[in-house]
This record gives sequence, C-alpha cells and structure tokens, in this order.
Amino acid sequence: MTVAYLGLGANLGDARQTLKDAVVCLAQQHTIAVLAKSSFYRTAPIDAGGDDYFNCVVKLETTLPVRHLLALCHRIEHQFGRERPFRNAPRTLDLDILLYGDHCIDEPDLIVPHPRLTERAFALVPLVEIDAAIVIPQHGRADALLAAVASQRIEKMKSPCQCPILGALAGKNTESSGGGCR
Repeated sequence: MTVAYLGLGANLGDARQTLKDAVVCLAQQHTIAVLAKSSFYRTAPIDAGGDDYFNCVVKLETTLPVRHLLALCHRIEHQFGRERPFRNAPRTLDLDILLYGDHCIDEPDLIVPHPRLTERAFALVPLVEIDAAIVIPQHGRADALLAAVASQRIEKMKSPCQCPILGALAGKNTESSGGGCR
C-alpha cells in the first residue's frame, strides 16, 4: 500500500458539490482507502481566467501503481465532464497526484511531486491542513514553503455539515451522499 495525496479542483457548474461527489467516488474504489480530506478552499484562478476555483486535498492509501492511479484520476475527471480544450481551461473537475509515497517521478506525462505543488497555495495550504509535518521529496517540509505562497488569495470555506463525506470515508456508504461515481 502506498500513501498518496491528490489535489482536487473545480470552477464550472456546482464546483463544491462536484468536489464532494469526487471524494465519494474515490472512496468507492476498492483499490483506494480515503484516509483524510481537507476543508474546501476558494481560490482565484492562476494563469487563467474564469470563476474562482474550489479546491481540497485528499490523503489516500492505494494498492494502485502510480500510472494506474493517474489513469483512474483521468477516468473520474471524464465522468464528471472534464474537457481539455486548452491549457488551464476552466474545468468541471481536476484531479492531480500531488505526492505518491516518497517517489520522485519525472516523465513527460507524469511528474511527482506535482511540478507546481510548492508554488500553489491551493495545494500547499490544504496539504498542510491534513498533515502539518508532511515532507515533499526534494523540497522539504510543506509548512516551511507556505510563506512563499502567502500572497495568493485563498479562503477556507465554512461547511455546515460534512456528514455525507464523513459517512463515505468511514463506511464507503454512498447512499447518504447523493453523489459519487456515475
């Protein structure tokens, strides 16, 4: 089993609900155990136009090799209507592998740790929320990198009830969520 961290983001449609449903979808996978989910954060698009993004990070344990995890992320994005008309286009759902164990991968279509993880508040802040002592391979402790992204606008969202998500994480029960894999 490998511990991995995924960054989730969306800025089209009901982005908050999409993120909730995507976490449930991940929890439904028999090859994945969702261990933790950060709060939702609202952030301005970076290097793009469009509406604000909603973001979160999930910590999971998986038996999937990294390439299979990447393929699963792409399938889930597609299920939620993700299109890629141009770089940094607005999106219904974006799933990025931020960390995969302590692996460092540098291939044309897969870089882990995520190549912009240390430059993006929308990834670093929720990552540190889940694990304050997390170390990013070749970069050091994530909390030590927060000062470099302090100028980026990020707002922690209040959540009136996370019951469906917590239920899905605890028992992989999707009946209470109204969402999940389609």
